[in-house]
Amino acid sequence: MQRILWGRDTSSNVMKVIWLLEELNLPYDRIDVGGSFGKTELPEYRAMNPTGLVPTLQEDHFTLWESNAILRYICEAHAPDHPFWPREPHKRAHIDHWMDAQQTLLNRPMSGVFWGLVRTAPENRDAAAIRAAITDTARIWGMVSAQLARHPYLAGDDLTLADIPWGPHLHRWFTMSFDRPDVPYLRAWYDRLLERQPYRDHLAGPVV
Repeated sequence: MQRILWGRDTSSNVMKVIWLLEELNLPYDRIDVGGSFGKTELPEYRAMNPTGLVPTLQEDHFTLWESNAILRYICEAHAPDHPFWPREPHKRAHIDHWMDAQQTLLNRPMSGVFWGLVRTAPENRDAAAIRAAITDTARIWGMVSAQLARHPYLAGDDLTLADIPWGPHLHRWFTMSFDRPDVPYLRAWYDRLLERQPYRDHLAGPVV
């Protein structure tokens, strides 16, 4: 089987998929597209992924886009009995709602912080908007913290797919230069993730 992951490795959504592939020791090739690499507007790419976003996963003649869908597919197809995404319906649903909460709740405010501080030149930054985004993001991390007060990881005592979508943003939160509010339990969670080599190697690099 030829497995190709399309997307630049600085994309948080691409990082999610890289992390899982590395955790499961699944071989893959990655092709840089998106961001400064462009190519996502090309007809050939849009034929694979009509959104023009990254990542896109190809396995031989099968193509899939949307990062969380890709995570679930990889577990179902290649690690169906792995505790990352257990088959028991209640456990799986519990993981799923944490996965999707990252996209529905965290993406907007965290993007405001990241784009404001990292992707915008200092002279063009909107300080008030960045402060508001930090406040909103801290509120979401507070919700996460309440869950981490019960368990070391979002869905229990071990890493699962519930943690993976949050992982790239957690690193950015602790790495970007700003006065961050104190949110209990987050740092301990981040330190636990840093103990995993795939996380250190592929998600914990410079924030760009």
